[in-house]
Amino acid sequence: MKDLFERETVDEILSRIDKLQRTSQRHPGKMDVAQMLAQCSAGMDMASGRLNPPRAFLERVLGRFVKPLYTNEKHSPAIAPAAKELAFSSPCDFLREQQKLHAKVRQFHEGGEAQCTRHPHPFFGALTPQEWGRGTYKHLDHRLRQFGV
Repeated sequence: MKDLFERETVDEILSRIDKLQRTSQRHPGKMDVAQMLAQCSAGMDMASGRLNPPRAFLERVLGRFVKPLYTNEKHSPAIAPAAKELAFSSPCDFLREQQKLHAKVRQFHEGGEAQCTRHPHPFFGALTPQEWGRGTYKHLDHRLRQFGV
């Protein structure tokens, strides 16, 4: 499975982000393309340790059972509901969010495993840097597929 510590994988993700258009439509989902980009940027902030949402009791219980879907070698569809810190319902600026996500993916990759957060994921709990790299790739892949890229 691909992860965001591999140069080729990062190049692929960045290329797909660049292919998005302001008019790209979701299939399925509720967010528009700019909101999706903002949500993915917040996810990158979690993986980098810049955003550390608290874990609720229910998430602690359920997360351990679905964690393998986030960290395994298989492609998977939506795996968990987004934390409220990752939910965007207000309008977002497409170009700004596209550039921001582009920069955050690159920063995560360039920081390498040593710069990956040690804070637990709000749903899945403790993750190794390799699990963060793979799970974050799977999240981006899922969201980009929703918008046809």
